[in-house]
Amino acid sequence: MSSSSRTLGELFDTFEREAFRLETLSDYSGSGNVASYQEFLAGKRQPADYNSAWVKELRSHTSRGKRVYRVHILSRPLSPYLRFELGWGYQKNMSGGEEFFILDTTTRPNPLPDVPDFWFFDSAATAVLSYDKSGVFLGSEVLGAERAPEFAAYRETALAGAEPFADWWATYGE
Repeated sequence: MSSSSRTLGELFDTFEREAFRLETLSDYSGSGNVASYQEFLAGKRQPADYNSAWVKELRSHTSRGKRVYRVHILSRPLSPYLRFELGWGYQKNMSGGEEFFILDTTTRPNPLPDVPDFWFFDSAATAVLSYDKSGVFLGSEVLGAERAPEFAAYRETALAGAEPFADWWATYGE
């Protein structure tokens, strides 16, 4: 496997048209927003400034016509973490222009069972994300450009089976 010398942060800072994210896990609780997740579990209300740095980052891209969007592959019932991520995170991030789609595998097979989490930029650059079994982020690996067609196919497969988050949430949200 060849790797690029670029980092995920550099890719996110320099993409020109679109940044796509595939999420495949039901628990990212060890990877950030840990205190907020604990507040959610305790039944507290979402702070008004929750995720404000990310929303500002999103606006810096979407206000210039760039698209930031993701598909989350999941099945019901939702894990406590997914209830938090979708209820607090997705709802807030939408205010920054990020688009969300859900590929619900509750009643059908996962079309991408062995595909890792990744960010895919401008249909050209891929950063594969690694997590441990408890949802702790271990790092990312930026792949060589020769892998772009493979990840473009994963993106298209995910999108083909997904539905807009708002529609899905109206039916299954908690």
